[in-house]
Amino acid sequence: MLHNTDRIRTTHVGSLARPAALLDLMQAAAQGRPVDPAELAEAERRAVADVVARQRAAGLDMVSDGEQTKTGFYAYIGERLAGFEPRAGGDPLAGFRTEIDSFPEYYEQYLRGAMTGGMAVPVVPLRCTGPVSYIGHERLQRDLDLLRGAVGDAVADQVFVCAVAPSGVGGNEYYSSQADYLNAVADALHVEYAAIVEAGFTLQIDDPFLTDVFSYGTGSLQEKAADARGYVDAINRSLRGIPRDQVRLHTCYGINEGPRVHDAPLADLIETLFTIEAGAFSFEAANPRHEHAYHVFETVKLPPDTVLLPGVITHASNIVEHPEVIADRIVRFAELVGRENVVASADCGFSSQATYTPEIHPTIVWAKFEALAEGARRATARLW
Repeated sequence: MLHNTDRIRTTHVGSLARPAALLDLMQAAAQGRPVDPAELAEAERRAVADVVARQRAAGLDMVSDGEQTKTGFYAYIGERLAGFEPRAGGDPLAGFRTEIDSFPEYYEQYLRGAMTGGMAVPVVPLRCTGPVSYIGHERLQRDLDLLRGAVGDAVADQVFVCAVAPSGVGGNEYYSSQADYLNAVADALHVEYAAIVEAGFTLQIDDPFLTDVFSYGTGSLQEKAADARGYVDAINRSLRGIPRDQVRLHTCYGINEGPRVHDAPLADLIETLFTIEAGAFSFEAANPRHEHAYHVFETVKLPPDTVLLPGVITHASNIVEHPEVIADRIVRFAELVGRENVVASADCGFSSQATYTPEIHPTIVWAKFEALAEGARRATARLW
């Protein structure tokens, strides 16, 4: 992650809506219906090429493949790791139960539409039932080749690739302890992480599960931080040997549009986040529950050689933010941590699962990105 030198740069969090033609093929494959491999490959190529071109046309400096080939930001990992079995049942929303129980009427309606209504491929939880190892080399290489074909000779600081954190892989039924399980997952994911960086891209680790510890965990803040330490240790283990300046860490809160009264404030987790061996940190700072997050940096010092990627547009509203509002948000952070250390981003991804009905309409996402780029230009005029 290069620091700004003469302007505020822009990026986003990763996931973007997939085209219907690609979703149809994903759905057919998941249902066991025959799919022509050549047709699927061409649909993937077109989707990645188009989403990269549209990001650039909208004015984004750091782009991704939009996770076009993935069934979900963490669901995809079932195809990459051995030792896991899909296991339906249980409560997939157990982590949000406190929030859901606070507003049951709202969430009954919301979850029926947002979480399951239009998903091309249902998300089935994974359970670890054997030794964990990485088996996704071929699929990963296809994804990296597709992205390289779309971005040309762009360097690492212009292109990022998302990968799930060890905490987001599944549940343990095999290893004798949670620590042993996370270590095994971390060692397997290291293969994916290292390959992304070796391909000349920046690695983004997605870990909303870390934030859940602070939002929904039990005990004091100190006890929650101690619990979160296991997740952090696993991330750092998975990053061994990978340059810190080629890693960005994203965290968020899992639920998009909702009351979200149980979201932990950034102040609760910032010290834990900064123990992760990443050079950049992405977090929510645009929606009304978290726009005050910039105040954290009135007292918390930014670690050396660290970049912030605060959300200045949100994934939780179909309102397109005004560029002046975006510029205000950027300037607040820049005045606290330095204009060279702020890259304007989004709160979270805009289609974290492969769905026909993303919560934010895709046409609005592109308008948000254009507003983001214009807001960054206006912030630049104020800061330089």
